[in-house]
Amino acid sequence: MSQALLISNVLLWIVVLVLAGIVVALARQLGVLYERIAPVGALALGAGPATGTLAPVVAATTLDGAVLQIGAPVASGRKTLVFFLSVTCPVCKALLPVLRSVARAERAQVDVVLAGDGDPDAYRKLVREHGVAELPCVVAPALGMTWQVPRVPYAVLLDAAGTIRSKGLVNNREHLESLLEADLLGVGTLQELLEREERVAEGVQR
Repeated sequence: MSQALLISNVLLWIVVLVLAGIVVALARQLGVLYERIAPVGALALGAGPATGTLAPVVAATTLDGAVLQIGAPVASGRKTLVFFLSVTCPVCKALLPVLRSVARAERAQVDVVLAGDGDPDAYRKLVREHGVAELPCVVAPALGMTWQVPRVPYAVLLDAAGTIRSKGLVNNREHLESLLEADLLGVGTLQELLEREERVAEGVQR
C-alpha cells in the first residue's frame, strides 16, 4: 500500500513539473509575440496638410461664443488636440469620455478642442449629455474642409507654433493615445515609425 502511495506521489510531482515547464514555455512565447506585434495607431490618410507643416489657420466660434483661431501659434506653449466628430457618429460619442480623461491627464501640456459640422444646439446637447461641456466645441464646416478631414472620428495634434505633429482616424483609446505617443517619438504616425524601422532592418540585412 505504501509503495503504491509513493509511486502515485512521484507521478503527481512529475505531472506538476511538466505543467510548470509548459507554463514557462508559454510565458516565453507570449513575450516573443508581444515584442513582434506592432502597436496599433491612428490611421493617417493622405488627404490634407501633411505632418510637419503649419496647419491652415481657421477662425471658429465655440458654442459659448468665443472665437478661436485654430492653427494659429499659441502663446502659452501648449499643444492643441482637435477632435473632429459628428452628433450622428456612435464611435465619436463613445470616445468622448476618453477625450475628457485625456484632457484632464494632459491638462498641463495639451488643450482639447471638439470640432463638428451641423446644428449647434445638437452639439450643445451632445457635450452636455456626455459630460464634456468643459471642452471648447466649435461648429465650423470650414475647418474640416480646409484641413481636408476625410471622415470622423478624426484627430489632429498641433504644437504651440501651429505645426501638425500627428493626425489620423481614431476609433478607440489606443488610436487617440497613439497621436500623443507619435509626437513624443518624433514621428507623424506610429505607421511612419514602423516603416522607418523596417527600412533600417532591410538595410542591415543587406
